[in-house]
Amino acid sequence: MKIVTKITKLQLNHPFKISRREKDTYREVISIEIDGGVGEAAPAKFYGETVQSVATAIKSISSLLDRDLDQIQDVMTEIEQTLEGNYAAKSAIDMALHDRLGKKLGVPLYKLCGLNPTKTPDTSFTIGLDEPSVMVEKVLQAEQYPILKIKIGTPRDIEILQTLRDATDKPIYVDANTAWTPNEAVQKIRELANYGVELIEQPTKPDDLVGLKYVRENSELPIIADESVKRACDIPALVGSVDGINIKLVKCGGLLEALRMIHVARAHGLLVMIGCMIESSLGITAAAHLTPLVDYADLDGNLLISNDPYSGVTLDNGKLVLPNLPGIGVLTK
Repeated sequence: MKIVTKITKLQLNHPFKISRREKDTYREVISIEIDGGVGEAAPAKFYGETVQSVATAIKSISSLLDRDLDQIQDVMTEIEQTLEGNYAAKSAIDMALHDRLGKKLGVPLYKLCGLNPTKTPDTSFTIGLDEPSVMVEKVLQAEQYPILKIKIGTPRDIEILQTLRDATDKPIYVDANTAWTPNEAVQKIRELANYGVELIEQPTKPDDLVGLKYVRENSELPIIADESVKRACDIPALVGSVDGINIKLVKCGGLLEALRMIHVARAHGLLVMIGCMIESSLGITAAAHLTPLVDYADLDGNLLISNDPYSGVTLDNGKLVLPNLPGIGVLTK
């Protein structure tokens, strides 16, 4: 079985910053091709992975792919039992196997999953941390996107939201990326609620579930866990501490696990967002195929780069439009 990997440097349209990381001007992703199926991972150092570690992990389990690849569940189960962690690598493989099977059967991924492509939500568009005046300029440039996701987590958070609200009346999601203490979060959320904020993502440290519960019990806005939830097994412990979860393919290990997370979250009465890293249209389109099942989509990683190698999912006034092509449905530019 021939397996080909390729590392690509994605150039950002603007320097991008969140509360725990300095500005980035580019991000590296790694793509994989398995018997005609393609997948991608945008690994995060926060979760202990890099493009190099993904390449090493893929090489280490390549012999497990010398079998009937139509049996994706069995393939991924064996990989899971053989390779600990490395969820970005697993996600790329899972994605490629689904793309391969969809192409083999001649059906788009959404149809392979039995989903209705018309039920996709609008995606939010992310505004990275910067000086308030620079963030306003980015908001104005994002006129075509109906929902904004604002990265905050600084002593100037309220000033930022005041300034941005003067520039737009669009719905706003706020993402603190673990930056606040529980008490700080409660205080800031009370103020942010006055500025038309619709939800708060990951206000506190990932492992502080007691603090997260305190925030949720004292917040009038929905609290969405991101860094606190990686896989389906993490969800039960969060019940009562959050209102919803943010699923990312690269964080959970792929489409199979993402579907499992959606169903577990629903069984516990939780809201579901599907999000992304900064990725090409390959990774974004794969995730977009699952959005008929979710409440919120934050799939804008491909919109933040200038050298996307692929075309795939598109937008109609912010609404995700899935490609009607076999597999994931991306084309190389």
